[in-house]
Amino acid sequence: MTTSAEGVSDAIRHTVLRDLAWLLATPDLVTLGAYPGRPTGLTLGLADNHHAWLTALLPGVEALNGKLATRMGHYHERLWQLLLDNAPNTRLLANNLRITQRRTTLGELDMLYRTRTNPVPVHLEVAIKFYLGLPDGPGEANSQSRWIGPGGLDSLALKCSHLLHHQLPLSRTRTAQANIAHWLTPRDTGEATTLSNLLTQQLAMPGVLFYPWQPNLPPPVGATAEHRRGWWCHQYDWPSVAERYSTALKVAWLAKPHWLAPPSLDAFGNANERMEAVMAQVNRYGPQQVMLYDPKGEENCWEENYWEKSCQENSGQERPLTRLMVVPNDWPRQVPLPPKRRG
Repeated sequence: MTTSAEGVSDAIRHTVLRDLAWLLATPDLVTLGAYPGRPTGLTLGLADNHHAWLTALLPGVEALNGKLATRMGHYHERLWQLLLDNAPNTRLLANNLRITQRRTTLGELDMLYRTRTNPVPVHLEVAIKFYLGLPDGPGEANSQSRWIGPGGLDSLALKCSHLLHHQLPLSRTRTAQANIAHWLTPRDTGEATTLSNLLTQQLAMPGVLFYPWQPNLPPPVGATAEHRRGWWCHQYDWPSVAERYSTALKVAWLAKPHWLAPPSLDAFGNANERMEAVMAQVNRYGPQQVMLYDPKGEENCWEENYWEKSCQENSGQERPLTRLMVVPNDWPRQVPLPPKRRG
């Protein structure tokens, strides 16, 4: 029987294809006002089983031969470029389109794409984020400022503010639309004589929100109900976390940029042995992400409802996994200030 986790079948072996499958199955972390979320499976033409499509994509992925970016953000962008350029119903028109005015760069548009049924371009911004929630920090318990990146330089609040006030509205400006119209061909815009009020903006922001393993912290404002959840703990808390599972617990370490899809079952090993190596990575490089797999499955989910939210629904084919971020004992060493209020 083929198992799966977070919507990724173990029948998919190639790491990049597994990450693509994860992107297709993973919801956005947040909603941002009037801006719609990611292109849907229906938009891409992949509403049904996309396993065959991913398999057909393998030769093109292998041809890249290590040319994919190694930085998380750039790697994620490249995956979206692959999706939009190869999906049945979409065509990638441009990526990293620089918007300039009198030799001054105002910003970049991550991607422009169109669908089979509509020639008017769609501006898609993409971001993949892994934020850890702080029991104590700026604002109320549900403040986006409480959710910070592993390095402590970024926060959900800062990212959402930048998206709302700069990245997404950029393509609505006259300067940007002049740049876009100059760059695109008539075929890209169809019969539209102007992009004004026609070009739309979308945001794809998958990722994981890691809740503190012990305190009960509510989701941040704007979080989608179905967002991916994980847990974080300090190094000294690991023995207490491990006690929640059986002695059969297995662990897999996730190396960047492959923090997306859970690894296949054969990547998991003995928890004690794997965590010794992980702790060495934490000491040297800072926070590290691991996957926990207890072969006894659902019965080992924590009794508290708070923890149970991270346990996969086990239908007999879905492998129950838990994402865990292990951080140094003195983490966080810094917490970003909340974004400035706008009038």
